[in-house]
Amino acid sequence: MKLLPRPDKDRVPFLQLLPNMVTLTGMCLGLTSIQYAMDERFGFAVLLILLSVLMDGLDGLLARRLSATSNFGAELDSLSDFLCFGVAPGILVYQYHLSTLGSLGWIFVLIFAASTCLRLARFNVMRGDGPSTQEDADKEKEKPYFVGVPAPAGALLCLLPVFATQAGLISFDLPSIWTALWLGLVGLLMVSSLRTFSPKGLNVPRGLVAIIMFSLVIGIGLIFTRPWLLLVIIDLLYLVPLLIGVIKVRGRLFS
Repeated sequence: MKLLPRPDKDRVPFLQLLPNMVTLTGMCLGLTSIQYAMDERFGFAVLLILLSVLMDGLDGLLARRLSATSNFGAELDSLSDFLCFGVAPGILVYQYHLSTLGSLGWIFVLIFAASTCLRLARFNVMRGDGPSTQEDADKEKEKPYFVGVPAPAGALLCLLPVFATQAGLISFDLPSIWTALWLGLVGLLMVSSLRTFSPKGLNVPRGLVAIIMFSLVIGIGLIFTRPWLLLVIIDLLYLVPLLIGVIKVRGRLFS
């Protein structure tokens, strides 16, 4: 008896699976970061979170370039983001700085993780509502800002005390309550209505092109010589426009 060939609809092109595979890779990196943090191998734990940030940017880019966007991929990405940028950084900071505070330190970790979850849920709802016309869709794509601090940026800000301590800029004996309050502040910025930096809105004046190129060379040098200092600098550069934005809205973060 001759078997009939299965229709093409039962086959999925490999390239359509690639963005979701990248997302799952990022999720595995975030989960493994938690293991390293619990084993107090903090350098590796931070590296894995940074790689998960890279995976998060790569999966969206691949999905758009390969026309492989889907509701399944979007939900998978949100779940991965919560683990990688809400849970993993919180546990790492707790193990590194907040364990001496006990339950009080853990409360602030929960606040940070809950803020990440709320931000991602708000993003999913906004995506689900969708624009009513093609013109609205085009405007949505062209928005030169994010509303609130994105989850990957929030994770890097959360880790700022770890970066600064590893770079030797602050003492490891810094009172843990300051780190706890910092986590709370980052969580507040993530769920705020503050307009924050987006690469879509970045336009470089021609006069600054050479400076940016030299800055890139310096950054590459710091990667191999003072990586922790480079991470502190990146966080501080991101904080400058945030501070300016807070001043402009006069503290009304939830309008």
